Amino acid sequence: MQFCRVEREGHLLVVTLDRPEVRNALHRAASDELDHVWTLYETDPELRVAILTGAGDRSFSAGYDMREPSAPAGERDGVGFLAHRHLRGLGGLTLRYDMTKPIIAAVNGFALGGGLELALACDIIVAAEHAEFGLPEPRVGRMALEGGMHRLVRSMPLKTAMGMLLTGRRVSAHEAYRTGLVNEVVPLADLLPAARRWADEILACAPLSVQGTKQAVMQGLDLSLPAAVGLVPQTMAKALVSADQVEGVNAFLESRAPRWSGR
Repeated sequence: MQFCRVEREGHLLVVTLDRPEVRNALHRAASDELDHVWTLYETDPELRVAILTGAGDRSFSAGYDMREPSAPAGERDGVGFLAHRHLRGLGGLTLRYDMTKPIIAAVNGFALGGGLELALACDIIVAAEHAEFGLPEPRVGRMALEGGMHRLVRSMPLKTAMGMLLTGRRVSAHEAYRTGLVNEVVPLADLLPAARRWADEILACAPLSVQGTKQAVMQGLDLSLPAAVGLVPQTMAKALVSADQVEGVNAFLESRAPRWSGR
């Protein structure tokens, strides 16, 4: 890997954006590499939860690397951006809508522009106390086109989200927590341990139940409640007839910890 570090810890995958010299901004080659990582994560039955973080203590990610010389001129000046961006978005993740496995963002510094869009594409966000969040694109004549504007209004109160979107203002980690954008705020030294604690809690659950829950919630976001309740996505259907469902009941009746197989 050239642009990220990937560590496997049992059923956990830890992915670290590793371009600190440009505040972990990502160009097309980095997104290609990360797209490969997420595809491997998605298809490996032994991997059940992932953590995404950034190298260093200043920046989770500054988003798209607009200074990358190899980027088409249209991308650097804003013209033709939509035509040239990665099929599955920044970091191979922001436009990857079919991921059923959970991802935890461990935000180790500022998450601005595409960096916030990356964090928003994750399911849980844990932030260091000094982290800052914002979508400053309008201040340079651009927009958050990697799903950020739409995810933001689904992640916090509408007026608060619009205040950020229309002004490009940054918010602190604690303000992000108060508005529901962030799940937990911790000192920087405790960031990865906190993210791993969240991962351990996910790993205590049946993997197919976790994936089925995520898939059903994501697909049901824009439906009425009755329609959403009636959804039975593929992963949920698989979980309902899985060996793990039987194991979970047996473990409860026998007062022991379940042994999940993922089947």
